[in-house]
Amino acid sequence: MSLPLVSPLSPDTNKDVAELAKFFNETLGFCPNSVLTMQHRPAIATAFIQLNKAVMANRGRVTSALKRLIGYVSSTKAGCQYCQAHTILAAERYGAEDEQLANICQYSTHPSFNDAERAALDFALAASSIPNAVNIPVTENLRQHWDDGEIVEILGVISLFGYLNRWNDSMGTSIEPGAIKAGEKHLTKNGWSPGKHSS
Repeated sequence: MSLPLVSPLSPDTNKDVAELAKFFNETLGFCPNSVLTMQHRPAIATAFIQLNKAVMANRGRVTSALKRLIGYVSSTKAGCQYCQAHTILAAERYGAEDEQLANICQYSTHPSFNDAERAALDFALAASSIPNAVNIPVTENLRQHWDDGEIVEILGVISLFGYLNRWNDSMGTSIEPGAIKAGEKHLTKNGWSPGKHSS
């Protein structure tokens, strides 16, 4: 068990952050410790929440559930167990199909995922790789299913989780009970555990 590098502050530490953070009551059912830690510099917390709201807004075919599954694939590639649990919890809360939640690690072959979803998730996997693995076949497949605006949305999610994966894994952010429950429900069979994020 490890402690976080910097401890989160109380949810009511900063009234501006607290007001913006109500967004997470919908997405997760609680304000995540990552945001509570960012409050040590309120401008970072408020800017992050605004970016999160803009990136994760549902504008059409790139649904709220799919955005969370994209975040999950990105976080799995990065190895961030904290974000894996948060994205699977949020995907569930936004109505992802049970079969998709249960088989997200087999998205490329499982029948619960359609070709457009597979293209988006393949792009997430390639874009989250180090070194970056986005190539012509990946982008050609993506363009068969998604328009320019939708691709911007998809890459916005991947990039947001690039930030969050580095933040939470480097900070050793303590994982919340609701996220642990979701991880245990959906991800344990794929080898998930809270790891360094255990509190």
